[in-house]
Amino acid sequence: MLSTTAQHALRAMAALASSPDEALLGREISELAEIPPNYLSKILLDLNRAGLVTAVRGTGGGYRLQRPADEITLIEIIDIFDQMRARPSCMLWGTERICSDETACTAHAEWKSVRDTYLTFFRDTTLDDLALDQPAPKRATRKSAKKPAKRTR
Repeated sequence: MLSTTAQHALRAMAALASSPDEALLGREISELAEIPPNYLSKILLDLNRAGLVTAVRGTGGGYRLQRPADEITLIEIIDIFDQMRARPSCMLWGTERICSDETACTAHAEWKSVRDTYLTFFRDTTLDDLALDQPAPKRATRKSAKKPAKRTR
């Protein structure tokens, strides 16, 4: 139902929600969410422009959520990439014709129920509900990183 881009964005945001206390590098998000790095960078740029993530520079830098995960709904994320899919119109006529209770198509009554449930899920479910169970990968620090042994002749 959702585009691949919207699905990737949801997984990337869930990865960020799983580590609220630290910024994640793009490659860490890519691994956690199983998204190709080049594809992810474009998604993160759009999420940043929308004000949902922020890029942190320097040591300990990476990406983090701009707001707590329990304040970000799925519809906010999906609307960036799939506004029409997130808010489906008439099942039989699409956007060609207005389908309402007054001008209903033959599928209107049943489709309205399905559509309303679908939209309610996106509006009521927060990113916190989707946060990944696994913690973010631990980064090697300079002190803990092993230095190569010196060669002697």
